[in-house]
Amino acid sequence: MKPFQRALVDDLQRAVRRDRSLLQVVVGPRQVGKTTAVDQLLDRLRQPSHVAAADTALPPGPEWIESHWSAARALPTRADAPAILVLDEIQKVRGWGEVVKRLWDETIRARRPLRVILLGSSSLLLQRGLTESLAGRFLLHRCPHWSWAECREAFGWDLDRWLFLGGYPGTAPFADDEALWKRYVADSLVEPAIARDVLQLQTVHKPSLLRHLFAFAAAFPAQHVSYNKMLGQLQDVGNTTTLAHYLKLLETAFLVSGLELYSAGRGRRRGSSPKFVVWNSALIHALSPLSFAEARRDGGWWGRVVENAVGAHLLNHLSEPVWQVTYWRVGDQEVDFVVTRGREVWALEVKSGRPGRLSGLAAFRARYPHAHALVVGGHGIPLEVFFARAPADFLTEVRSA
Repeated sequence: MKPFQRALVDDLQRAVRRDRSLLQVVVGPRQVGKTTAVDQLLDRLRQPSHVAAADTALPPGPEWIESHWSAARALPTRADAPAILVLDEIQKVRGWGEVVKRLWDETIRARRPLRVILLGSSSLLLQRGLTESLAGRFLLHRCPHWSWAECREAFGWDLDRWLFLGGYPGTAPFADDEALWKRYVADSLVEPAIARDVLQLQTVHKPSLLRHLFAFAAAFPAQHVSYNKMLGQLQDVGNTTTLAHYLKLLETAFLVSGLELYSAGRGRRRGSSPKFVVWNSALIHALSPLSFAEARRDGGWWGRVVENAVGAHLLNHLSEPVWQVTYWRVGDQEVDFVVTRGREVWALEVKSGRPGRLSGLAAFRARYPHAHALVVGGHGIPLEVFFARAPADFLTEVRSA
């Protein structure tokens, strides 16, 4: 059977052939196929290539980049087949931005036939190096968690299986053994992401607190929890500032986001009770004691899983700074998700079957009459349709209606 290829492969092929003066940068979570996509690209192009990964126990120094850059430049090339250099987990290299800038500028000035692809799994450190050193020199490609449409095509999963198993392709061989699947996700996906993409690269004074915060968020998907409540539930907590900072670090590794409260004019209100959205459903169920059958029978829990998946679909495909995803709540009225782009506002309500919920959609539109409204699930956009397409498609269609 032909290996499944994500759309990223086509995007990279077009960019490598067209944008000769730009670095190609791929950012996304661990284990979603960034390296595989580049390998598939190299198989297609059949050009000389040099591939190296900086995902080592100790972060390498800038000389690591220089040595691999020299190796790529030494490859035999033709005018129609320049060499390709691939540097994986580039954000692990100390001072990588300045080194890449210098070497890339030298390459462009000398008109050497070299294409460079950089990959990274920490959005904060990668963006920091790009904006501080490489402005105007790169084209960014985002490689999100696998969507239901991709998992359906690649593995034949129905929607419920995807909502439980999430979008990590490497877990597919364990899908029929839930105990083994949970162990694999926890040990081979969650722990490396926290240890290598957060703790190894950032100053974290309380690593155990960060781990507990992740587990806490995974236990309360699609729920807003006050920082004061977290202070009472978590051990070894310093203050709300520490919690907010650690939650942001988890977001940079594409694990968990704490959505902020929508506030017109500012887009979001900092310091509000965050609403947890786990970027991949696998991260929820790997830490949950519930089996697939038990999770599916629990209407309240499954409703939160569905709502979280809607939020994750938005976060995976609507990237900052162009888009912002928040929530809105006044009293007992709530809008599940508020999406903004510039002055445009969309309010999304998820009909997930959760009991005891009051819709705040009408109240939100009364307060913000310019906002567009979408209902996902129930009599609105069917879940199978929503998860099969990019969310921007629906937002554009509602705006044009």
